[in-house]
Amino acid sequence: MTQTTETIATPEDIQPTRPSRTRVHRAWFVAAVTFVTIIGAAAFRSLPGLLIDPLHQEFDWSRGTIGAAVSINLALYGLTAPFAAALMDRFGIRRVVAVALTVIALGSGVTVWMTAAWQLMLCWGLLVGLGSGSMALAFAATVTNRWFTERRGLVTGILTAASASGQLIFLPLLSWIVEKHDWRPAAVTVALAALAVVPFVWLLLRDHPADVGLKPYGAKEFVEKPAPVPGAARRAVTVLVSAMRTGPFWLLAGSFAICGASTNGLIQTHFVPAAHDHGMPITTAASLLAVIGVFDVLGTIASGWFTDRFESRRLLAIYYAFRGLSLLFLPLLLVSPSVQPPMIFFIVFYGLDWVATVPPTLALCREHYGDDSAIVFGWVLASHQVGAALVAFLGGMARDTFGSYDVVWYASGALCAVAALMSLVIRRRPVGRVAVAV
Repeated sequence: MTQTTETIATPEDIQPTRPSRTRVHRAWFVAAVTFVTIIGAAAFRSLPGLLIDPLHQEFDWSRGTIGAAVSINLALYGLTAPFAAALMDRFGIRRVVAVALTVIALGSGVTVWMTAAWQLMLCWGLLVGLGSGSMALAFAATVTNRWFTERRGLVTGILTAASASGQLIFLPLLSWIVEKHDWRPAAVTVALAALAVVPFVWLLLRDHPADVGLKPYGAKEFVEKPAPVPGAARRAVTVLVSAMRTGPFWLLAGSFAICGASTNGLIQTHFVPAAHDHGMPITTAASLLAVIGVFDVLGTIASGWFTDRFESRRLLAIYYAFRGLSLLFLPLLLVSPSVQPPMIFFIVFYGLDWVATVPPTLALCREHYGDDSAIVFGWVLASHQVGAALVAFLGGMARDTFGSYDVVWYASGALCAVAALMSLVIRRRPVGRVAVAV
């Protein structure tokens, strides 16, 4: 009688042999699938900075025009994220991610036939922006929140580093393709990379630990899979309205906007053409950007480890302060067409700091907004991408107007100092979970 009772005791026993035979929790395999998925999707993020000069030469479009298309992409990357997080609650992670990768492939592939600037804005700006927004860090936040109750900072750092790993893999390849075979084969390569990940996602990714009869990693009790949440768009907006009534949201959104302005909008978009202005070959400049990706992986994982152990707002202040300081020195390093030791130091230092801000920012969202943290973080990420979009556009305009990027480097450095101060102002005590009316 006792044996019969034990056989049907708990939901974990849906697959009774798996827990006893598997030393590694299934959550780590899901995290690995998510990591590889983000790497594949990161290919598209490696290309915009490499396209500015080729498109300018072929179509005679101004750098401001090309920057506008990139800014649309970056803005939608952020603005789509909170809705994508809500859609994942409604339809599941697998479906949303698979559709997003397909849209990225479509937008990138169609650009090979474009002949007008509005087509660049439609394909690379709108389609790739929407698809990539659904593959944004809100995806990583959703996976982390569902599958882990322990090691969340570390996992967030690892998944955030996946984007940098994709940049590391694709930047040298795409820069070589652009230089040797023009920009169209590079766009096709991005499309194929996104498509290649779709079956991988569909077959291996799972939406929730309950789908395979497991507890989240580190959880003491089994967690039932929540029912699909209808009204994804309404929920995303409702969470935003509630979060906007709290001070931490504005401080997190403002500082993260500066984060996006000083990374994706500035360095990722304009570093290669800025270095090329001073005679550095495109492949060399792209390789330096890829090296940033190498150290970004190390820095982000380390930041996740730090986030599990130290106060998040102080970590953010340190990251922003050092980033701003490094940007103020960059104009002095770009005067030589060759790679000098000071430039290597900047690349290493900046790489360690690139997206180290993500784990503590997400931790603060989780601390203040509880179960709605993935959607709130999606809106904070939207501010990140709006900041990136503004600088992607204004950086191109500044180059057209002043003939150099110097004013943009200095302005971004000063803004990072403001972000450091904003981080310190965030209150330590949580304000409680944001109420959501569904």
